[in-house]
Amino acid sequence: MTWLDLPDGTGFGLDNLPYGIFSTPDGPRRTGIAVGNRVLDLGGLTEDPVHRTGSLNAFLALGPQAWRLLRAQVTEWLTEAAHRAAVEPHLLPREEVTLHLPVDVADYVDFYSSQHHAENLGRMFRPDSPPLTPNWKHLPIGYHGRAGTVAVSGTPVVRPSGQRKAPTDDGPTFGPSRRLDIEAEVGFVVGTPSTLGTPVTLGDFADHVFGVCLVNDWSARDLQSWEYVPLGPFLGKSFLTSVSPWVVPLTALEAARVAPPPRDVPLLPYLDDTDAEPWGLDIRIEVRLNGQVVSRPPFELMYWTPAQQLAHLTVNGASLRTGDLFASGTVSGPAKDQRGSFIELSWGGTSPLALADGSNRTFLEDGDVVTITATALGIGGGRICFGEVTGTVQPGTEGRR
Repeated sequence: MTWLDLPDGTGFGLDNLPYGIFSTPDGPRRTGIAVGNRVLDLGGLTEDPVHRTGSLNAFLALGPQAWRLLRAQVTEWLTEAAHRAAVEPHLLPREEVTLHLPVDVADYVDFYSSQHHAENLGRMFRPDSPPLTPNWKHLPIGYHGRAGTVAVSGTPVVRPSGQRKAPTDDGPTFGPSRRLDIEAEVGFVVGTPSTLGTPVTLGDFADHVFGVCLVNDWSARDLQSWEYVPLGPFLGKSFLTSVSPWVVPLTALEAARVAPPPRDVPLLPYLDDTDAEPWGLDIRIEVRLNGQVVSRPPFELMYWTPAQQLAHLTVNGASLRTGDLFASGTVSGPAKDQRGSFIELSWGGTSPLALADGSNRTFLEDGDVVTITATALGIGGGRICFGEVTGTVQPGTEGRR
């Protein structure tokens, strides 16, 4: 029970309590917690400097015990009537605050962990070969992204320019991407750092990862296809990665934990989670284009779990830093309406996606608005919400001349 008047069906009840960074017109950036349709101003309520830095990093660096203690304290503040007079003045209407990037991103790594997504791309681009590369079921494939271009939801998506070459072209040309795409993903935010040279094991996942956000890894498919051989994604990915403003604590996702899909290839010991607590997560994602739902990717079908991703990321001795972000890779399911990217929804541009307004899409057009939302089962039995990550496509350089 709570003395708060929470909206019916809110995804931001006391079983969620996600953290973010906000500001008001007359104040600096500080830490807040979403509850109902309001934001609890931790910086103002506690006057603790750790919540007045304009980033979650200082709090995340305190580690799991501090995370648990503050969550218990906030829950008490919002349930015990004796605290109401002190707490209520620090509950601000969410529509009156501005949300910012929740963490100073130290490093950004993106994985490729959906078997359905990987097989779809394999069938498109390697029709005469097996859809999965020989290593795919042995290790979580990923690439190291550009932390400086991770931005909060609502940041404009300026169509990137670069070299592109269609198969029929004699040589490359330069200009704005003609095949701008999305990747609907789930991101994991590292709180506790690790020591250089010491891998993080599967069992240590929750000691290092604080929480979860939503990610849209915007992708310029034409730039990517020309540049990625032999070293992989670069300019086709690094222009912008959008994240949701709220970070849902792992603790809030206990009821959403599920076993990953069956694996049909034996795993090396550092990745073998057969006897470990499962870190598959039943997260229901929705992708909207200009307000219309075009996909519902199911995260519970991801072949590689975030615990395995973190174990692989550090198995060579690479260290973690507070604020590291690693993302799942595109989330896709077996059905056509479960594909988490437009390259899959339009099958490489050969089968345009029909929209309710009579138009169709292969890839994104200027002015398009993409919004990704998600919910999961909360520990109280209802659904908890991750907020949203949204972006509006703006013209590239040539389009603004």
